[in-house]
Amino acid sequence: FAELVLETWDLHCDRNGREHRTADMGCKQLVVRRGQPFTVTLRFSGRGYQEGVDKLAFNVETGPCPSETSGTCFHFAMSDCPEESCWSAVSQQQDGESLSVSLCSPPDARIGRYRMTLEASTDYQGSSYQIGDFVLLFNPWHPEDTVFLRDENERREYVLSQHGLIYQGTCDYIFSIPWNFGQFEDDILAICLNMLDINPKHLRDQNRDCSRRNDPVYIGRVVSAMVNCNDEDRGVLFGRWDNRYDDGMSPMAWIGSVDILRRWNKLGCQPVKYGQCWVFAAVACTVMRCLGIPSRVVTNYNSAHDTNANLTIDRYINEKGEQERQSWDKIWNFHCWVESWMARPDLAARYDGWQVLDPTPQEKSEGVYCCGPAPVKAIKEGDMLLKYDIPFIFAEVNADVVYWVVQGDGMHKQSIRSSDVGKYISTKSVGRDSREDITHNYKYPEGSEEERAVFEKAEHQKKSIGEEDEGLHLRIKVSEGANKGSDFDVFAVVNNNTDEERVCRVTLCARAASHNGTLGPQCGLTDPIDIDIEPRAEKRVPMRILYEEYRDKLTQDNLIKVVALLKDHQTGDVIVSVRDIYVENPPIKIRILGEPMQNRKLVAEISLVNPLAVPLNGCVFVVEGTGLTEGQLVKELEEPVEPQAEAKFRMDLMPRLSGLQKLMVDFESDQLTGVKGYRNVIIAPQPV
Repeated sequence: FAELVLETWDLHCDRNGREHRTADMGCKQLVVRRGQPFTVTLRFSGRGYQEGVDKLAFNVETGPCPSETSGTCFHFAMSDCPEESCWSAVSQQQDGESLSVSLCSPPDARIGRYRMTLEASTDYQGSSYQIGDFVLLFNPWHPEDTVFLRDENERREYVLSQHGLIYQGTCDYIFSIPWNFGQFEDDILAICLNMLDINPKHLRDQNRDCSRRNDPVYIGRVVSAMVNCNDEDRGVLFGRWDNRYDDGMSPMAWIGSVDILRRWNKLGCQPVKYGQCWVFAAVACTVMRCLGIPSRVVTNYNSAHDTNANLTIDRYINEKGEQERQSWDKIWNFHCWVESWMARPDLAARYDGWQVLDPTPQEKSEGVYCCGPAPVKAIKEGDMLLKYDIPFIFAEVNADVVYWVVQGDGMHKQSIRSSDVGKYISTKSVGRDSREDITHNYKYPEGSEEERAVFEKAEHQKKSIGEEDEGLHLRIKVSEGANKGSDFDVFAVVNNNTDEERVCRVTLCARAASHNGTLGPQCGLTDPIDIDIEPRAEKRVPMRILYEEYRDKLTQDNLIKVVALLKDHQTGDVIVSVRDIYVENPPIKIRILGEPMQNRKLVAEISLVNPLAVPLNGCVFVVEGTGLTEGQLVKELEEPVEPQAEAKFRMDLMPRLSGLQKLMVDFESDQLTGVKGYRNVIIAPQPV
């Protein structure tokens, strides 16, 4: 028989991509998921393949130094039936000189870039052909994959959806910002794989790193470390919290991960300036979804950063409600991290499921700024010794905050109310633009037997007391409309829950604040006022917060922290109440003109009214949306926007993808920054 000669081959990138749900990546290369068959067609020259005469074998390898022992190189002959546990090739159909072959990887294969070779031999002669490269990803659709997720709607949201919402604000005022994850946009997959190849573990031992890439726990830990640059590991983002962002982008200005990852890549993997927690979390979420690991961004309100790990955060204030001394321990009004879905074969089976990964650089873990994966179930149960970093995250959702009032004579008096840490833990609902509260995944109900058992296990005595029914009760209320550009009122509301009249003194103090708990200058203070309260009655003490007072003091976080102090003259008790107030930006209006259809021009009209008493200069709108825009569209306004005037413009879009898409807008100017808006657009498929 003449030698079997390969003339051409077809990797069927489109068809395989559709079957493996990677078609949106639009890459010119083959991208498939592990454990699932894919088809290649081989076309021979002069004669077709003959069974029993010709032998065909494939070689696949990944990484710089592939070897069979480390699971990064496989040689396998074509056979009659597929092998579940290792690479296999099965003849599908023959048509003259063409042969279709179904190839399949095991569901625990290493992910990454592969090179594929075909060896064709007849009698004693043979040839070897390089038939191309492909990328192998995790497969949440395969029951044997460690990232298998049973529910199709959840897989659509947590793996395939390229846009979402991230929750921000305060526990009293929760709102969301839109985010363009864009994990299937051009070159994002290549950038994510590059991130794995420049991580320090890879540079230290390439063979070992590549051999561990079958494990989502390992990948999650690498990604968590690589999204920040605190280890001088060529990480993606530079974190900054001091409101000085002029030599980069303000963390508040981003609306998607694609821009950040492309900038990082273009800079030769130098960190992009600047990120804060939701930016770190969103970029990590993009990378994990891109690699095929189901992931979501989660927000924890009143999140504790407990540096000395005693589960208590002490706050010192004077009798005016002003902070007395700086504490390393912080309370963030919100903090974002990522949850990724995976099995934990390294732990007991009950710890499978959602795992916390926190790429914001806070504390080192095994010598590196990364955090997790930590099973959410282990956090709920207080299992402090399991991998990884449970005590730190347990404190974020469970620490106590104790206020000490430093009196004129230097005496410290503990306030009997402490604020509640770990509230309204939130993520975007599956398939809808609403908030899902997942606090119950992290904590048992307050005051329950289970909560007490968990705290005993974690050696934590809870110091905070629930709502006090006896005595005096203090809380802070805000008038409607704490809008940027307006004055507004806050009230200390005092309830006397006793049967006798009480006399007490109330002070209110307001300061600009950053979202990581740092306090800025004062923007409101009342003189101490003595009030008498009838039995079972309520009284309000107002404080007006003036725009001219907060205008130049507010950071880009738009936060004002109000502290109310009540001294009960009868008992000498001091009660503290604290509330973060979010000062609202104006809304961005988005109108869609025309019939939205794939590959047909669409017009968006975008507008915003200046709510301030001064003109806005240097106004810029940035618009992006996967499937709607090619990258970002930037519109700079030539004229200032006068007070109460409307900034309005129109832009043309050419929708590339059908289905539900999000058009996202960010507005920047000298006086108003980080203003966000979005509009859902349903794009009809192109008629055939």
